[in-house]
Amino acid sequence: MVQCEMCGAETASPKTVKVEGAELDVCDDCADFGTEVQTQDTSSSSTKYSTSSSSSSSSSSSSSSTSSSSGGGGGGRRRDMFDEMDEVVTDYDDRIRDARESEGLTQEELANQLNEKASLIRKLERGDVLPSDKVQRKLEKALDITLSEGGSTDDSEWSGGSSTGGTTLGDVVKRKD
Repeated sequence: MVQCEMCGAETASPKTVKVEGAELDVCDDCADFGTEVQTQDTSSSSTKYSTSSSSSSSSSSSSSSTSSSSGGGGGGRRRDMFDEMDEVVTDYDDRIRDARESEGLTQEELANQLNEKASLIRKLERGDVLPSDKVQRKLEKALDITLSEGGSTDDSEWSGGSSTGGTTLGDVVKRKD
């Protein structure tokens, strides 16, 4: 008995199916999630987990092989929601410590003022941990400092934003519903 590589069920006669570019030995129930592949004893073990589309078992593989080989690099990267988010400045530990000392507060006094633990303030000032969004807002308000910078300022070398730069996974994959 062999285990299905998709659901883990025991099966006596697994089928080799290609699911999103990977060839898997699956049970009859999971075989519907992919396209059945003709097994070849000489190359199936060496290319079992290959993502290249060298086999021509379906009519879409010829179009995907040409588009996937040209979409590998170059171009700019796409913009996403993380590009617009603010990032914590790299010297946040120094800013917190300097502002606390200029206010004449000890770490324990600042922690009590923020309703946080003193150990958190120590870790922040050593640079061991990044402040959470909530703690960052509390520190900025209490110490009148800025701990964030715009996320897109460091990415000025990226042209980004255009989706015509290359092929994406969504352009190649065909879903089977």
